[in-house]
Amino acid sequence: MPILNVKVSATRSPETTQRIATLLLDLTTRILHKDPKVTAIAIDYVPREDWIVGGRTLAEQDKHSVYFDIKITDETNTKSEKAQYIREAFDGFAALLGDLHEESYIHVQDVRAAAYGYGGRTQEWRYQHA
Repeated sequence: MPILNVKVSATRSPETTQRIATLLLDLTTRILHKDPKVTAIAIDYVPREDWIVGGRTLAEQDKHSVYFDIKITDETNTKSEKAQYIREAFDGFAALLGDLHEESYIHVQDVRAAAYGYGGRTQEWRYQHA
């Protein structure tokens, strides 16, 4: 039941949205073993002229960037899985967008089960009632 909040320096289009969603759904399912039926992805597009790295816009640097965080229930993934996820997500966005700035960030947030949920139920409640 992860949620992904994505900011990407690209021009909005249905094709780009679908490619990002497909990439992230694949990685989240394959590496983090999350159920795709309860994975949510929200994508915001930021013009490269409005994204500044090192005091210069991405447009000036002729680069792209991405920032996204994914919230997962604590203790459900190993350090190795999270490291692989971050590595493959960076590589996937580099392939998708082109020249990806090194200052692109991916944050896997481990959230306590008693403080995280969906449908009005915490993950802890779901675990206790499974």
